[in-house]
Amino acid sequence: MTGPSIPAEHNQRGVWRRLLRQIGGHWPLLIIAVIGMALDSVAQAGFIYLLRPLIDQGFSADNPMGQWLPLAMFGLIVLRVTGNFSGIYSMEWLGRRIVARLRQRLFNQYLVLPKRFFDHHSAGDLVSKLTYNTDQVAHAVTNGMITAIRDSFTVLGLIVVMLLQSPMLTATLAVLFPVVAIVVSVISRRFRMISKKIQTSMGGLTHITEEAVRGHAIVKLFAGQTYEQQRFAAVNEHNRRLHQRLIATQLASSSLVQIFAGVALLLVLYLATQQRLELNITAGIFMSVLGAMVAMIAPLKRLTNVHALIQKAIAAGESVFQAIDEQAERDQGQHASHSNGQVQFAAVSFCYPGRTEQALKDVTLELPAGSVTALVGRSGSGKTTLAALLTRFYAPAAGHIKLDQINLQNWRLSALREQIAYVGQDVVLFNDTLRNNVAYGALQNKPEAEVRAAIQRAHVDEFAKRLPDGLDTMVGDRGHLLSGGQRQRIALARALLKDAPILILDEATSSLDNISQQYIQDALQEAMQDRTVLIIAHRLNTIEHADNIVMMVDGRIVGQGRHAELQANNPAYAALYQMQQSAPQ
Repeated sequence: MTGPSIPAEHNQRGVWRRLLRQIGGHWPLLIIAVIGMALDSVAQAGFIYLLRPLIDQGFSADNPMGQWLPLAMFGLIVLRVTGNFSGIYSMEWLGRRIVARLRQRLFNQYLVLPKRFFDHHSAGDLVSKLTYNTDQVAHAVTNGMITAIRDSFTVLGLIVVMLLQSPMLTATLAVLFPVVAIVVSVISRRFRMISKKIQTSMGGLTHITEEAVRGHAIVKLFAGQTYEQQRFAAVNEHNRRLHQRLIATQLASSSLVQIFAGVALLLVLYLATQQRLELNITAGIFMSVLGAMVAMIAPLKRLTNVHALIQKAIAAGESVFQAIDEQAERDQGQHASHSNGQVQFAAVSFCYPGRTEQALKDVTLELPAGSVTALVGRSGSGKTTLAALLTRFYAPAAGHIKLDQINLQNWRLSALREQIAYVGQDVVLFNDTLRNNVAYGALQNKPEAEVRAAIQRAHVDEFAKRLPDGLDTMVGDRGHLLSGGQRQRIALARALLKDAPILILDEATSSLDNISQQYIQDALQEAMQDRTVLIIAHRLNTIEHADNIVMMVDGRIVGQGRHAELQANNPAYAALYQMQQSAPQ
């Protein structure tokens, strides 16, 4: 978040309250956990309390407690084991439940966030939020709350034991508790600051790793191993140093508590040996108080460290909630119907977020229903941007776009995208079967006969029958087990199966060899019949028969018409066509 103040939902208390709200309807289990840890602490304090009768009376021959003392000890053992198991198991269950719920909410949010969000966040950072940051929350809820609840009860129980044995000796704790409070308050902010930096560095580690793994072929071909190693080493070393700073801060706080706990112990020893004070301290009282103070040091150290876990959780939770609180794609439209495919761009201008130069400038264009329109021009001329506006991945800064005479903003987003099929140059496939990549998402409900028909029309069956498991063959990460042409045929089959009235082709045959291109050309011609087709073309010889060819330069339309008309009357188109014709094939 930016700005002079932190929103209430993203400050420490707000984030912690939101984390606790993730428990939802599981408060009874939290109560069981608290009761269990309280029983564990009571049993531990009970052991210390029994030191007095054990030492003062337990070894005398006429001790009336000799019969029930062993039973009391055994009862405390059972109580502690039962409380420890029920308390820790319940808290661990709650912690994992919270992280599972957070991960699901975050993943669901990723699916509805606008494209501009992904333009400004690396995939590594988003994956790190989903894995590392949420796990930090679970760690704090489990280990942090277990420590906070159980050790607080333990310290309270031991203080009660000390007060019952000797209020005067117990007063020495007045030296200790103010120190603990000061240490916690001073170091909390530092923990949170370092934790935020660690989470950022983890996102960097994930991002660099993902880039190197996905681009492994380029890394090897261009001898980029040393460069990638240096990038990773720098971020990895930064992450290591941050962790060391966190550990140093944590050790400093626990060491201060241990020093002052030692001072309190010395005061107890001093007071116990001063006979002139007439404190009437027996050996049993002394050992019980001393045992309670010694037993208190460990939970006090853990309590001073628990705020480190809580600060990590708050920093991680803040990062997660910032993504969850991002505004989803605007979808205020209500119109939903089957489109006839008539599209109109009226004086449309657009500028990408964070840039000053407009990508589109006053573009007016009509795509009649059932027509084939090709966008041509050099890279950066605005062709892909125009298609992205039609799918409402972005909204125009000026002007408007209409589908069937209805403004795109008035269409329900899901209904609008039902009208559009897309085949791109950069084919997106998922690590699933070939069949499931064709019948993806809502297309899974299509009848098997239609799925097979789309597969045949795109000539996917031509290579699928040679695969080990046919249509049930896994295509690998991003479809890398298939060739570029095979991946593009799958994308075409997916578009054919959708059977939408608008078809966007972003150089859909660019990755095909001559044989594959011949296979698909007929399928493309069939797919374009009775549809409004928008072709983003880089090779002009593939769109010579389009109904309308739109020449774009620097975000503007500088001419449109059929191929022969543009070649004769538009110098920019004629020059581009001539350059491509004279280029070596």
